[in-house]
Amino acid sequence: MAKSTSRENDKYDHCIWNTIIYLQVSCKEARASSSSAQALILKTKSESDSKNETTQESIDSSTLAKYRFSYPEFLPDPNPLYRNSVREKLERLDMLARRSVVSIPEFYVGSILAVTYAEPHATGKVNRFVGICIERGGCGLRAYFILRNVVDNEGIEVRYELYDPAIQNVQCLRLEKRLDDKLLYLRDADPQYSTFPFDMEPEPFPDGAPVPLNEIKVPLRQQKWIQKYELQNLKGATDIIVTEKRRKKAEKFAKPWEEYDLMKSYRETIPKEEQEQIFSELQMELSQLEVKKNILKRKRTTTRPKKSV
Repeated sequence: MAKSTSRENDKYDHCIWNTIIYLQVSCKEARASSSSAQALILKTKSESDSKNETTQESIDSSTLAKYRFSYPEFLPDPNPLYRNSVREKLERLDMLARRSVVSIPEFYVGSILAVTYAEPHATGKVNRFVGICIERGGCGLRAYFILRNVVDNEGIEVRYELYDPAIQNVQCLRLEKRLDDKLLYLRDADPQYSTFPFDMEPEPFPDGAPVPLNEIKVPLRQQKWIQKYELQNLKGATDIIVTEKRRKKAEKFAKPWEEYDLMKSYRETIPKEEQEQIFSELQMELSQLEVKKNILKRKRTTTRPKKSV
């Protein structure tokens, strides 16, 4: 009996030893497999990250440069005295919310716009004004633009806040640029350069095409001007004839070195890195706005021709 019990104990110990060895080997294999799987996961993750970085770089190079000119009001004020990062982020959210309700097209100084504005004293409670954009400025919710038109031989200018809740619709009838950043000299030019019909039809513009540059030279009238245009180095105005006294004064106050002053241009603009950071944060929302604009362009309202009696 003693021998049989000792043999049974030896068999039992041998089975336990085999199971321990099997568990150790299986644990080592599991660790090895988990480490290899983890290495494979890290490798695929690094590859996907590199692909995302390359796609992000390509997106930044193609779209962010366009956003700088299409959405200049999203950039903060270059003057550091008026900078506040928290207020600027909140304003950008408000601007995106406003653009989701009202489609604001791409336009520049020199483009012809039609603005539909809620006017309580107008017939139908709505007023529509057509004019050429002679100035665009401001940052954030304080962005504005000025339209000019001549009605009944009288020059009329209307200043609109870009994100005014009373604006119901903004339509770009002709998309183009001019040689100067401001066209305030149209006030002292012939009215034909500022006259546009209110029933003007929108001119088609192909998607992806560069914005055309209108290189027209506007002659100024020979009279007392509103501003001293001889000091502004205008490219789109001609016939700026002044007296000898004003010419000498203009030469005295001229600053030709500012064209090569890098620090002045740096202070008056936002650094490129900061611009890319701002537009990369808003890239998803702005791309959705671009898609909505393209959908609205394709939806053209067609009317049946009326029979002429």
